[in-house]
Amino acid sequence: MPKLKTKSGVKKRFKITASGKVKHGVAGKRHRLISHTAKYIRQNRGTSVLAKSDTPTIKLWAPYGLK
Repeated sequence: MPKLKTKSGVKKRFKITASGKVKHGVAGKRHRLISHTAKYIRQNRGTSVLAKSDTPTIKLWAPYGLK
């Protein structure tokens, strides 16, 4: 059985928690921040947990898990 390829974008953008949930950074925080409100920037700080329906797809793209 050959090794499975991991999508390199998934390696960079997601982490799997100990309970199996997928963490991700919030989009819209790189540039053009002057057009966003302070509340938007503050609330999107840090990471959040991916929706349960999207989790199987990400785990399929990262067959051996993520560190």
